[in-house]
Amino acid sequence: MNLIMNMIALASIATATLAPSSAKTRLLLEQKDQNITLIEKKQALKRDYVGTDSLLQYFNQTTAELEKQVAGLSEAQLQFKPAPDKWSISQCLEHIIRSERMIFDMAKKGLDQDPQPERRKEIKMTDDNLKNALTDRSHKYQAPKELQPEGIYKNVNTALTDFSAARQPVLDYIKKADAEDLRNHVSDSPTGPIDGYQALMFIAAHSARHTKQIAEIKADPNFPKQ
Repeated sequence: MNLIMNMIALASIATATLAPSSAKTRLLLEQKDQNITLIEKKQALKRDYVGTDSLLQYFNQTTAELEKQVAGLSEAQLQFKPAPDKWSISQCLEHIIRSERMIFDMAKKGLDQDPQPERRKEIKMTDDNLKNALTDRSHKYQAPKELQPEGIYKNVNTALTDFSAARQPVLDYIKKADAEDLRNHVSDSPTGPIDGYQALMFIAAHSARHTKQIAEIKADPNFPKQ
């Protein structure tokens, strides 16, 4: 952006100081204007790409962290509960997988609506605010009935296969999405208006939240050694 502004400033100075009657001068200025336009277009494309790429990176990051936390866990470790009213790692995995599908369906409904770019100014929560709020384990919430897990997973590979199957459609959607279009789809949430980019980010942040919960379970002094 600074490069663009500097070039615009130089072009303005040249326009004011050079003789406008010179055909060669006019041609040079026109070429400079064209170069500025090309740079602006490239910068815009880069911003959109980086925006979408950043979202994909966050999904990949949360996937890698979940895989790391559950790698090599036995059935006993998956089923261990720190307390009768606490979830096991198996239940955490099941909840993450169910939620991936449900939250994505909800996000798509909002993204299928007409864009509302005029509402972007209503959004007060930044992307980092959203991530921090969702992954803050000092605040606990009760999962809705349809997302209450039973602890069906006794094998890590089976759980990760189901997780990958639930997450892949989200990744495919993001890869085809336009960052600016995602930002122009604004919907209401319990925390206030959010855009489509944030609605998709919610999925990965939710996974990150429960990956932290898995780490907490593993840190319990009674967690099985194997």
